[in-house]
Amino acid sequence: MQSARETEHNQSMDMGNQHPSISRLQEIQKEVKSIEQQVIGFSGLSDDKNYKNLERMLTKQLFEIDSVDTEGKGDIQQARKRAAQETEHLLKELEQNANHPHRLEIQSIFTEAQSLVKEKIVPFFSGGNCVPVECEEDIQDIILRLTHVKTGGKVSLRKARYHTLTKICAVQEIVEDCMKRQPSLPLSEDAHPSVAKINSVMCEVNKARGTLISLLMGVTSNETCRHFSCVLSGLIADLDALDVCGHPEIRNYRREVVEDINKLLKYLDLEEEADRTHAFDLRQNHSILKIEKVLQRMREIKTELLQAQSPSELYLSAKTELQSLIGRLDEVSLEKNPCIREARRRAVIEVQTLITYVDLKEALEKRKLIVCEEHPSHRAVWTVLAHLAEIQEEVFSFDGNRADKNYIRLEELLTKQLLALDAVDPQGEEKCKAARKQAVRLAQNILSFLDLKSDEWEY
Repeated sequence: MQSARETEHNQSMDMGNQHPSISRLQEIQKEVKSIEQQVIGFSGLSDDKNYKNLERMLTKQLFEIDSVDTEGKGDIQQARKRAAQETEHLLKELEQNANHPHRLEIQSIFTEAQSLVKEKIVPFFSGGNCVPVECEEDIQDIILRLTHVKTGGKVSLRKARYHTLTKICAVQEIVEDCMKRQPSLPLSEDAHPSVAKINSVMCEVNKARGTLISLLMGVTSNETCRHFSCVLSGLIADLDALDVCGHPEIRNYRREVVEDINKLLKYLDLEEEADRTHAFDLRQNHSILKIEKVLQRMREIKTELLQAQSPSELYLSAKTELQSLIGRLDEVSLEKNPCIREARRRAVIEVQTLITYVDLKEALEKRKLIVCEEHPSHRAVWTVLAHLAEIQEEVFSFDGNRADKNYIRLEELLTKQLLALDAVDPQGEEKCKAARKQAVRLAQNILSFLDLKSDEWEY
């Protein structure tokens, strides 16, 4: 038998005797491999400069592979074929990332946001006016639609959605900050010679907000981030040069304006920071992990309730723990991220829905113990509530989309219960009116919960 040293020596000799064409193909594959992560994470469009660069690099490697001489040898031909397939696969993935339907959807929403900024927001900053309230509502609607764009876990789509949200959320923050937080001054220029300069800088800062929004949204070609940063830094230098010793109110005024400028400067680093921190990948986000932990415990409680032989014994402890889970969700940091906000909102709905279910089951159990005459309409409402409890158990177990037959069946069952409630005549009984109203609200909430479970939303 060969010793370990002899085996290692023979392997080294084999590598040394490797055909030059095979060695060249391995070098090319190594270069292609170094580009792979850039392709997987590419979040732009096909007309982006980075797309052109990656496409050119991969095409060049294909030409290099094609130029390798196989000398008619089967092993070299197979190696060349594998190398070409790997490179072509990356080229195809690059094209798919840039032209994915959901990537184009993100771009369509962003284009809409650009129009809003260009036509309605920037002009107001340029004229020194306030942004209309309806613009705030439009921005919020755009953000909500972006959070609902499906990424399917693809890095490129997560990245594109996050970068787009980052820009639009920054615009929202700048607009809200401008409307809600005004400096406590300007002071009268008679107070001190420096006040006139501070007032002048403050006017420039107000206009700069519009310029910054234009830069973030890519609707200006007259300004660059580097030049804009220099302009803002120059304004800070001008303020720092002012002599305001012995005038605390003027010093505070200057400090407020400097803080406003520094706040604008931080927005210029948003996109670079997003790439560096991988903030677009929420799967490992601390707040999302907290939400997932709460949801995991909520599902365990739900399973215990649905499978218990005597669920009534668990109602009190279950409700107490579910209420504590709501408290834990309230403590989750949103990190100014609309996706985290939406994840928390949905988690709260899930927990609240289970609490409502426990309350209903508890009420139905207590009702069995009460024997008394009641109004027929009131009895009809309770019959519907019993049906709703059964349907809700099925909704809890539902795991599909709106095209599923089971979704359609559950939707029809809930609609049927709403029609049954509509047919109930309270005959002037206030107690019956209140019960019917509550039952209608419950049925509508179960329908909404079914929609929430079936819309395939993800982080």
